[in-house]
Amino acid sequence: MEISEKNLNYNRIAKAIAFIQVNFKKQPSLAEIATHVHLSPFHFQRLFQEWAGTTPKKFLQYISLQHAKQVLKESKSTDIATYDTGLSSTSRLHELFVKIEAMTPAEYKNGGSELFINYNTYETLFGSICIASTNKGICHIAFVEQDEEALESLIINFPNATFLHNDETDHQNVVDFFNNTKTHSSPLHLHLKGTPFQLKVWEALLKIPEGKLKTYGEIANSIGNPKSSRAVGTAIGSNPIAFLIPCHRVIQTSGLFGGYMWKPIRKTAIIGWEQAQINVENEETI
Repeated sequence: MEISEKNLNYNRIAKAIAFIQVNFKKQPSLAEIATHVHLSPFHFQRLFQEWAGTTPKKFLQYISLQHAKQVLKESKSTDIATYDTGLSSTSRLHELFVKIEAMTPAEYKNGGSELFINYNTYETLFGSICIASTNKGICHIAFVEQDEEALESLIINFPNATFLHNDETDHQNVVDFFNNTKTHSSPLHLHLKGTPFQLKVWEALLKIPEGKLKTYGEIANSIGNPKSSRAVGTAIGSNPIAFLIPCHRVIQTSGLFGGYMWKPIRKTAIIGWEQAQINVENEETI
């Protein structure tokens, strides 16, 4: 299946999820959801199965509020993530190690005046993304609606850098990871602009296993600052690396998924898709 078709399928599923969230209390039927995305129930069921690896019913059970609350309760005793030089979990992320290197104070303060940043846009399961990198690693990953947004967001963060519209090997490694088409045995380096507190929060996000969720308070506790939930939320909201640093796995204490820099519906879709992959892996091992 071509990436453009996968992107179209994601948009259909995301639209279906948005419909369900708005009409959750009415418990819409499969036929009603399928009609909303202009597909027959049969084709919608098949598309959902192909896209998420599970049925719409199981998927929607997971993303419901009650199930999210249950996941939060269970996560307190079943968090099995480990963190050595990067990320290690029991799912496909166990082969992806992410190493974070902070930008120097000079690079941070002068807006990247001495940085050469390569960037390009790519198609993924969850929409178009902009990936940018320096000679030290990936510095920016963001979902974009139009190609013009890619450069605009980079200029805001690195106003004095030199930008080159290039494709890089590391970029393709990230795209493969997004699309779940390749695993990695070597570290993927990130070159990030952030305060010491922000870097600490972003490193904590890497400890959340795929298919698990944490609250802002739990992240605050994990970094040794239990009263810093609000500051943690601000740091998470400024995460410059979409998906790879999984800020989408942080939700409100109430169980609500909450906001997301790159649209709440996309966050919901990613959470559900990740859980679906876990379910598929578990079924294959039985």
